[in-house]
Amino acid sequence: MMFVDFDPNMETLTPKQSAPIPRQSLSAAVVERLTEKILSGELREGEQLRQDAIATEFQISRIPVREALSHLAAEGLITIVANRGAVVSALSPSEIMELFETRAVLECYMLRCAIPNMKEDEFKRAEDILRQYEQSLENDSEVKSWGRWNWSFHSALYAPANRPVMLSFLKKLNINCDRYTRLHLVFTRDLHRAGQAHRELLDVCKT
Repeated sequence: MMFVDFDPNMETLTPKQSAPIPRQSLSAAVVERLTEKILSGELREGEQLRQDAIATEFQISRIPVREALSHLAAEGLITIVANRGAVVSALSPSEIMELFETRAVLECYMLRCAIPNMKEDEFKRAEDILRQYEQSLENDSEVKSWGRWNWSFHSALYAPANRPVMLSFLKKLNINCDRYTRLHLVFTRDLHRAGQAHRELLDVCKT
């Protein structure tokens, strides 16, 4: 794939005005907001992201926007393509399947490394997070928090493995899987099963 500079003159829809972002951690704030737009489907696969339009929407300069787009590209949520600039990444069905398969393999390995090191404090923290996750699943207005609680729960279980590089890579995989997991839960309404599966996982770790 060819990487090029962003085209500031790219035609786009007129952006909605958002509340100004505080000066501290501007690029991080843009990353957070754009990530949620992508995961929620507000920004669809293949949709173009223009620096000046985003800067206008968030009432900031283009510098933190450029930094945010670079971060999102590294996470795999957007792609920089020739003659188009930044676009929301689109995955084929086989690529999505591979994404989930890779995550499953790494998660199993992380748990094998983590379980021997788990102590009561880790179990309590995971239990507290799981309750929050289960509560969010009961409320449709909490859709955007599902992925965050899900990752918080899993990362709490993986932390005792002491594999920071692998944990960072798993976080990236989790972010990319989240939009598809969220769609699955919204359309199937299999929310009870999602919560139950996580509780069963915690029980397995305790035994």
